[in-house]
Amino acid sequence: MSAVTSPQPPLGDAPHAPGPSSGSDVPAASAESVHAAGTGLPPRPGGAALDPRYVDLREPVGFLRAPFAGPTWREFGYLWLSLLVAPFAFAYAVFTVSFTAGVLVTVVGLVVSGALVLGARGWGGMYRAMARSMLSVDVLAPVPHEPRKGFWRMLWSNLSDGPGWRALAFMVVSFLLTLVAFVTSVTFFFVSLGAATHWIWSGFLPLQMAADGTWHRGAQMGTDWYVDTPLRQSALAAVGLALWWLWPQLVRGFAHLFRLLTIGLLGPTRASLRVADLEKSRGRTVEDADAKLRRIERDLHDGTQARLVAVAMQLGEAKEQLAGGGDATEALELVDHAHASTKEALVELRELARGIHPPALDNGLAVALETLAARSPLPVTVDVDPRVDPSPAVETIAYFCVAELVTNAAKHARATGVYVLVEEQGARLRLRVRDDGQGGARVSTPDARGHRSGLAGLEERVRSVDGTLDVVSPVGGPTVVTVVLPSRV
Repeated sequence: MSAVTSPQPPLGDAPHAPGPSSGSDVPAASAESVHAAGTGLPPRPGGAALDPRYVDLREPVGFLRAPFAGPTWREFGYLWLSLLVAPFAFAYAVFTVSFTAGVLVTVVGLVVSGALVLGARGWGGMYRAMARSMLSVDVLAPVPHEPRKGFWRMLWSNLSDGPGWRALAFMVVSFLLTLVAFVTSVTFFFVSLGAATHWIWSGFLPLQMAADGTWHRGAQMGTDWYVDTPLRQSALAAVGLALWWLWPQLVRGFAHLFRLLTIGLLGPTRASLRVADLEKSRGRTVEDADAKLRRIERDLHDGTQARLVAVAMQLGEAKEQLAGGGDATEALELVDHAHASTKEALVELRELARGIHPPALDNGLAVALETLAARSPLPVTVDVDPRVDPSPAVETIAYFCVAELVTNAAKHARATGVYVLVEEQGARLRLRVRDDGQGGARVSTPDARGHRSGLAGLEERVRSVDGTLDVVSPVGGPTVVTVVLPSRV
């Protein structure tokens, strides 16, 4: 690593200290909350890793309370309701597949097959609603179907609809799972209940004669073994109670299988979410680029261009005075004003050019960050892995990320120093920016006019190249921002 420090004393932080970030004057948020802000989902209870395809709404249920808890009975009710629905869903899936196989040689039939495949999305929506209300898992709907223009393209897009076929697969698999889950759980339920209460209702059973000629009234288990003594009744009741408390665990296991099946087959795929997220972030990046171009155009028109026009007018007036034999002193004063205006215009042009592409990047990211650290009002320590060699686009994004985070630390976080770490991780470039400010930074959502915070803009810029931005900024600090970018785009 090559370490570069600005002229001020370095931040008292060990190199490779945890994490990244810049402060901001907004409430604190954990890294998990930031991730959730990027996906539009609330954090998973218990701090579990977030999956953008679903939201887990389950409440923890203790072992002793499980047989009487509402979630247990809702999950048990799901198995009963699924038993009623599954045969019809299974028939729909079998008919769709067999009908499609039978009409492959036709055209009109394939139109109907495409409609059946798309209709499976409706079954998927019904099962997602059941899972949301009874299994406490809110699964996102798949990406909406967009029919293509043209008859043949539309026909193929309908027939090859991925969410539709996954819903059909769910209907087949869930039918088999429903049969096993229902029979097993219901049998377990009534056996445990019957065993626990056998001592109450066994007196109403008819008498049975054993092989030795004796008569017994009670459940028969094996050959000539009857539960008709106090000891045997107590043992059976104890077994029934044990099974009664194990029954919720069995129901919970089957319910979890249905959750996994619903998430895997009825929700969006990770690839589709990734594509949608990239399209959204790149669309915003294009909008930001257009806004930046318009700003540059306004700056050139209202600032530099107006100044150059004034220079031209001053030089023209000086030329007329000299040509007409006017006062040379006044002409020299006009030339001086024009010379000063020209230098100011050059400064403005350099600032505009630096906003488009920092000249320091011509010599590499390490040199650019050295220059940035030297110009910062805060002490900035930069530690750059010499192996880092990103593509120009990634290099620019990395530079502006560090610049924004250092600026935030200086303006909002009341920090006394910043530490920047740039390292290579396989095919990824990782930036970690840490400040010792007051903390409380978070990625805010756009306001009513569409304005976003600096961190939100950075997140959009990072996501445009399939990167990630995580913020850890407890109130009181420190703030750590980690940016991971692909080395090549």
